[in-house]
Amino acid sequence: MKYGIIGAGAMGYRYGVLLQENAGVEVDFIETWEPNVEKVKEQGGVYVSRDHENKHLVPINIYYPEDYKGHPDVWIFFKKQMQLEEELKRDSAAGIFHDDQYAFAAMNGMGHFDKIEKYFDKDKIVCGTAMIATVLNGPGDVDFMGPVNGESMHLAPYNDKEPDETVKALFNDLKDAKLGPIMANNWINMCMTKVVFNAVVNTLCTMFEVQMGQFIQYPKAPEMARQLFNESFDACERAGIYMDQTRDEQVQTVIDNCHQLKFHYPSMYQDFSKGRETEVDYINGYIAKLGRDNDYVCRTHEFVVNQVHLVEQMRQFK
Repeated sequence: MKYGIIGAGAMGYRYGVLLQENAGVEVDFIETWEPNVEKVKEQGGVYVSRDHENKHLVPINIYYPEDYKGHPDVWIFFKKQMQLEEELKRDSAAGIFHDDQYAFAAMNGMGHFDKIEKYFDKDKIVCGTAMIATVLNGPGDVDFMGPVNGESMHLAPYNDKEPDETVKALFNDLKDAKLGPIMANNWINMCMTKVVFNAVVNTLCTMFEVQMGQFIQYPKAPEMARQLFNESFDACERAGIYMDQTRDEQVQTVIDNCHQLKFHYPSMYQDFSKGRETEVDYINGYIAKLGRDNDYVCRTHEFVVNQVHLVEQMRQFK
């Protein structure tokens, strides 16, 4: 199959490059951030490193939406939640979406599938999550964090039906790309399992501007994680959502990932440190809203959301 990556950022580059290099499939990148597009065109590709080493140039095809004439079988979305709606409008206006195409997204947070469903048939949407750490150093320069073959991700059809032939082919290509896919049987349970993980690691590391390994050195870090997980699970269970891991397993996942990726700053911190808006409203804020909608108040998550927005606002005084 042929793929189109919408959002040539940290994760978009990682999926696209690994599909292109390991699975041997054709990949095109669609990007709206001008410095990124022009840098890639100038240098003839994207510079790729792994854990700050072996920096090398990988030739890629990159386009603005209005210039693109290709027809991928599957679009892969990796935009920030707050950017997605405008991206979809621009892409649709450029005429790059077609009725026979599938859409796959493994973005952080929640809220994106409702937006994607306005442009793609529900039976052609595939949901994903990725436990993969990546850093965009700058335009046309990306760093894959973690060991080779250490990637891990899940996917599930949005319609909660058995995977059709295209979804199976997508799975096989992701497997050949060495992205470590696992097929799940319920997309909302799968996605919320990742959201509640990010609601601990991404948010707390951002608030205190620390790497994951630094966070887990604090003796009470697992206890802090459990407090947030307990609220998340209570809210989800009231909404009829039952995640793929238990509360104890989620705490252990935080511990394991923080040790494995000890030098990594999560993506929320990467946005915050560069003066950009964070996705906290789509992560902790989504959990808090889910709780309120089901007569349960996630007091810690609501407090954390306000703390992150306070820190964002305080940047003007630095």
